[in-house]
Amino acid sequence: MNGLGRFSGTLGLVLGLTLPLAPLHRAVAADAPAGAAKPPPAVVYKDAACGCCRGYVSYLRRHGFQVKTVNLPYKRLRLYKRENGVSPALASCHTMKIGDYVVEGHVPVAAVRKLLAEHPLVCGIALPGMWAGSPGMDGRKAAPFKIYSFGWGPPRIFMTE
Repeated sequence: MNGLGRFSGTLGLVLGLTLPLAPLHRAVAADAPAGAAKPPPAVVYKDAACGCCRGYVSYLRRHGFQVKTVNLPYKRLRLYKRENGVSPALASCHTMKIGDYVVEGHVPVAAVRKLLAEHPLVCGIALPGMWAGSPGMDGRKAAPFKIYSFGWGPPRIFMTE
């Protein structure tokens, strides 16, 4: 652990922040070079009936991620998102926890790898909505995807793919 230690929700109470505060991370890049550590296990929280969520989980597994799924009723899934800092403007159909991060929606693995490799001080990243051609979704990609980081101030573009 570096000299800064870990941030906690207590700091959020002191500062009057409503979003969870991101800890400092020690995650490693997914699909890293031979000999490097594997990405941490992931848990995808989703609706049981959602086919695109199943598609996203399959996509992650094909790219070397160990993924567990948890089916939640719609209202509980919305609450889970809110508890983890995902605003309605950033929401999609499923939410993934990987290491200490939240990944919302059909985020490409390149963005997840970047998140795990760079360990920014954010709660997570999101690809808001359900874009055609995004991982797990049918159709063709019509425009670059804008992936946002969130948790410290307003959402910011994390990367475009």
